[in-house]
Amino acid sequence: MKVYIVGMGPGHPDFLTIQGKRAVEESQVILGDRRMTEAFSSLGKKIISTYKPSEIRRVLASMEDGDGPAAVVVSGDVGFFSLGRLLTDIPGCTVISCPGISSLAYFAAKVRTPWHDAYCVSRHGRRESVAAAVYGHHKVFCLTGGSDTVSLICRELCQAGLGHVRVDVGQNLSYEDEQILSGTAEEMAAQDIGGLAVMMIYNDHPLPTTTPVHGLPDDAFVRSGAPMTKRSVRAVAISHLAPQAGDCVYDIGSGTGSCTVELARQTPFGHVFAFEIDEEALSLVQENCRRFAVENVSIVPGDAAETMEPIPAPDCAFIGGTKGKMTDILDGIYGKNAACRIVMTAITIETLADITAYYKEKKRYTLDITQLSAAESRRVGPYHMMTGQNPVYILTALPKEGRL
Repeated sequence: MKVYIVGMGPGHPDFLTIQGKRAVEESQVILGDRRMTEAFSSLGKKIISTYKPSEIRRVLASMEDGDGPAAVVVSGDVGFFSLGRLLTDIPGCTVISCPGISSLAYFAAKVRTPWHDAYCVSRHGRRESVAAAVYGHHKVFCLTGGSDTVSLICRELCQAGLGHVRVDVGQNLSYEDEQILSGTAEEMAAQDIGGLAVMMIYNDHPLPTTTPVHGLPDDAFVRSGAPMTKRSVRAVAISHLAPQAGDCVYDIGSGTGSCTVELARQTPFGHVFAFEIDEEALSLVQENCRRFAVENVSIVPGDAAETMEPIPAPDCAFIGGTKGKMTDILDGIYGKNAACRIVMTAITIETLADITAYYKEKKRYTLDITQLSAAESRRVGPYHMMTGQNPVYILTALPKEGRL
């Protein structure tokens, strides 16, 4: 049986392509979201209004050859953030895609801007960082949906220090009540903008693409008087931790948040929980996360041993400070995930002894110890002299069956 996946364009039937119109007219059954299918109510076809891919697949799989063809109508273009991508291989069916006018193409024409250079994100059923995209790109197109409204996203931009960026908003594209709005993110945040809407966000001064994900320089962070894991130690420690893109990560004793930021940038599909007990340090973690536009971070104030219980189980954890509660913290982590990868730093012999004693009783883990002695140059007249930093122990604890 033939199944057409038809891109409806922004919504109004006037923007349905000739190919798409012919496919719908040929079909005996039309499936799709009610907003899409109601345009064909006068054709005398069998209409099934549903937006759930599983339900659409079930209906199509139950149809006989004589019941078809069938058309599944989807908004926009079949290849642009569309449920059409989930319907390409239906058993017993020959699937034919009919492209449509995407909301991006339609809206870009409305606001008279080229879109070949637009970076695209979607908050329609997804949790993508719009602020991070705006920080790094001159032009960002964003689909909104559900509770992720234009107003909410603009408030996020303001919180990330991007209230000044220009925003074009399109509501109810192609319909009689279509609206095109323009203003700054700060202005849009104060308005009640919901419903079917898209955004084009313009940042005249994006971060250069040369900004590293790993090994950020120490002077890139706001520091004040809080302790910070230095660049050389941070680079080695995080490489031992080996975070994966979707990991849940604990950063315990976050300090200024330098490790928090780097871990968040290396886990774009995961989440970092930054535990910190010091009030001044908490504000620094927040400021540095804002500076680098990392939104996949939750700051957890207070004693980590007491506050981690409701937090999701970690895949890996970096421990830079424990305030004397190392055993309680490690027990808490392993109580959540016995296979958690843990990297710790220690400066004193006493801390090193405490950690090695703890793992002496933990037979299922291996403990690797690296001593890092770094020195940095400083100018003395026409010469460069090397100044040694305190040696740092980097301890990596891995479950024996999951050794990297």
